[in-house]
Order: sequence, then structure tokens, then C-alpha cells
Amino acid sequence: MSNFLTNDKIFNTTEKRLTEFFGMIGGLGSFSIRFFKEVFRPPYEIEQIRKHMIELGMKTLPIVGVTGFIIGLVIAMQLSPVLKRFGAEAFLPGSVGISIVRELGPVICALIFAGRVSSGIGAELGSMRVTEQIDAMEVSGTNPFKYLVITRIIATTVMLPLLVIVADAVAIYGAFIGVNLKGDVSFPLFILQVFEQLTFMDVIPAIIKTFFFGFAIGIIGCFKGFNSKNGTEGVGISANSAVVLGSLAVFVIDLIAVQITSIFQ
Repeated sequence: MSNFLTNDKIFNTTEKRLTEFFGMIGGLGSFSIRFFKEVFRPPYEIEQIRKHMIELGMKTLPIVGVTGFIIGLVIAMQLSPVLKRFGAEAFLPGSVGISIVRELGPVICALIFAGRVSSGIGAELGSMRVTEQIDAMEVSGTNPFKYLVITRIIATTVMLPLLVIVADAVAIYGAFIGVNLKGDVSFPLFILQVFEQLTFMDVIPAIIKTFFFGFAIGIIGCFKGFNSKNGTEGVGISANSAVVLGSLAVFVIDLIAVQITSIFQ
């Protein structure tokens, strides 16, 4: 009898979690549709978009730059002995460049962006929701969705590709430093070897998918914050789940992008 009750409890818990998950997916889909319906309608909050591009993008630049430098340095130091073992040291700059530009730069930069930005958006909008600031905006005739949500999503979608470009450049320089810790390669020669191996099919898809990364991170953070409930506890839950779902979305989008890119190669 006890085993039956335990199994029944597990089943009910699983059913509840599945219901909540699919309900969240449906809500996120409706939220995204509302974004595309309202994004092209005036008024256009240009000043707010500029403000969020600075807050969400430019202030993330230092940590992205440091992370990019360390990634390039570590990859070069790890690959160097491996390629040396097979007598293929000449391929080190190209291998590092391709791995950074195609995968490591965009994905790791997006994960850092999700950790800092998505949680911040979720906490900020969640606080505004539980303190009824969003309700007050609706009563006063202001469209909180356009003012609070659309501006942030546009900012994340635009700024993440720019951050990834900077991170890639800094990571390649870090790889140059890593190569020269045990060798002696001039910077012009190193850059030439990197760009000899890179093609448009390495660069363009990697940049395009960062727009989707930025959109997903922004829409998830705004969705969680905008629909926050249960007081201050709900704000923390919204911020935490925004980071988790944003990071998961980055991996899912990257998987899809790799599959699509492989078709054209």
C-alpha cells in the first residue's frame, strides 16, 4: 500500500512539473508573438534602447574581454603540445582561430551574457511587478510591454553580436600570447595564419546565431520578470530560472545552428 501511495505521489509530481513546463513554453511563445506584434508599432523608445544597450552591453564588455583573453590563452597552451606530438605545430594558429570564431567565442560569451543580463532583467522586472509599478504604468496609460520589454530585447539582440566580435578578437590575441610563451611567432604572421584558415562559412553563421542567442536571452529574462509573482521570493525564482533557461536556450540554438550550417558545407 505504501509503495502504491509513493508511486502515485511521484506520478502526480511529475505530471505537475510537466504541466508547468509546457505551460511555460506556451506562455513564452505567446510572449514572443506579442513582441513581434508590437515591436514595429510607434512610439519607438529610442532613448530607452540606447540606455539599455549601455547598461546591458557596454558594462558586460570588461568581463567578456577578460574571459575571451583567458580562453584564447588556455586553448593555445593546451593545443600546442598535442599538435607538437603529431608534428603539426604549423596548424596551431588556424586551429585556434577556427575553434574560437565558430564555437567557443559565441557560446561562452553568450553564457556569460545570460548569467549577468538575463538574471538582472528577471530581477529588475520582477521587482517592478511585485511592487505594482508595472500595474501603475498600465493605469497611467503607458504601455509597459513596449517601454520595459521591447527595449531590453532589442538591446540584448543587438549588443551580444558586438560583444562576441570583441571577445573573438581578444581571444585570438590571447592565443598569440599563449603561443609565444614557449615559441617565437610574430603577430603579423600569426594573424595571417589565422585568417588563411578562416572562411566566410566559419564567420558568418557564427555571427548570425549570436543574434538568436541575444534574442533568446532577452525574451526569457523579460518573460520571467514580467510574469513574476509570490512577492520577493518570486523575484529570486524569476532571476534564477531566467539564467538557467537562457543558458539552456543558448545550447539548443547552437545545436540547431550547427545542424543547419553542416547542410551547406
